[in-house]
Amino acid sequence: MSRTFRIAPSILSADFARLGEEVRNVIDAGADWIHFDVMDNHYVPNLTFGPMVCQALRKHAVKADGTPVPIDVHLMVQPVDSLAQAFAKSGADIITFHPDASTHVDRTLQLIKAEGIQAGLVFNPASPVDVLEWVIDKVDVVLLMSVNPGFGGQSFIDSTLRKAEKVRKIIDASGRDIRLEIDGGIKVDNIRRVADAGADTFVAGSAIFGQPNYKAVVDAMRAELAR
Repeated sequence: MSRTFRIAPSILSADFARLGEEVRNVIDAGADWIHFDVMDNHYVPNLTFGPMVCQALRKHAVKADGTPVPIDVHLMVQPVDSLAQAFAKSGADIITFHPDASTHVDRTLQLIKAEGIQAGLVFNPASPVDVLEWVIDKVDVVLLMSVNPGFGGQSFIDSTLRKAEKVRKIIDASGRDIRLEIDGGIKVDNIRRVADAGADTFVAGSAIFGQPNYKAVVDAMRAELAR
């Protein structure tokens, strides 16, 4: 079964003083999604962006022909529900959250879907994926963390590959069109291995924003995925 691969640069590694420009540049370089990391200094030890930043970036997240590029909001917050609804109203296209941060996972998924956008679950490196079985009918994206959440620039945790293989089987068995996204330590030299484990969407932060030529990195990643 052939898969469509998507590259989702994480603006956590962008120049915060030039966020709108950075979003436009990375889209021009070939980004498919914009990955938007929300940290609350409670669920994770860091503090990043709120809904107003998402709203401000919405007009920048478009291709040259005016086609909107999805903003993929990853909530590392607790509690989840009120912020999920705020981001839905601020231009997010996809909202993912950690099951252990929500008191009622099924309800949180329903709240996001009720806003007319896609919903997903995020699993940390040491978290089991058991909950997926019970809510697979409401999930559009499964995001596996291949680093511990909270900071950019960390190294890839190899056990994520086994977890990705397991989740790919669950997704395929469901018969639903669900994205399998991996976040953390994704680089040109490991993206193919991650794809072989079943992933189709790749979050890359410092691997793209840390380089002088964004397009060269995105092109190199696509070349690896095409092999």
